[in-house]
Amino acid sequence: MSSRFAPYKNALQAISTRTGTPLPSLIFSFAVLHELTAIVPVVGIFYGARTLGIGERVVSAVAERSNDDGYMQTTVRGWVNEGEQWAQRVGRRYGVFGFEKRTSESASPPISASHIAGDVANAVFAYGMVKALLPVRIGVSLYLSPAFSRRVVEPIRITLLRPFRRRNAS
Repeated sequence: MSSRFAPYKNALQAISTRTGTPLPSLIFSFAVLHELTAIVPVVGIFYGARTLGIGERVVSAVAERSNDDGYMQTTVRGWVNEGEQWAQRVGRRYGVFGFEKRTSESASPPISASHIAGDVANAVFAYGMVKALLPVRIGVSLYLSPAFSRRVVEPIRITLLRPFRRRNAS
């Protein structure tokens, strides 16, 4: 089974050698950057859409064109559905988007229908935009991983492991 993955392992080792970063650190750096390139834009796009009032218009335009069956329309409609579920889950868990924070006993209803529609629509729009930016996010994460590994991950790793190193007996 390891022979199937040999080309990938060799390619990753070559990247690790070329960039001068250990492979586990490089992979961890990619994972951290990939998540950061999702979280930061979703927050920024949410507040930008909220300020400009874009979210409601875009989500309603997608909903109005629900009879189109093209690839892009189907994909965008899927993102809207996923985004609605995500916004509801996050809204109830953390008490955002106009939802009250859910207690363990009961699920609370929304505070105000008009306010929630706006914030939920903006959250759905932000979610969809971050999904659409996936190829860019992957490229940025790949490009920045070696530098992030060398400047952030490796110094933290070395600092954390320093107390556990054996001291040379002289």
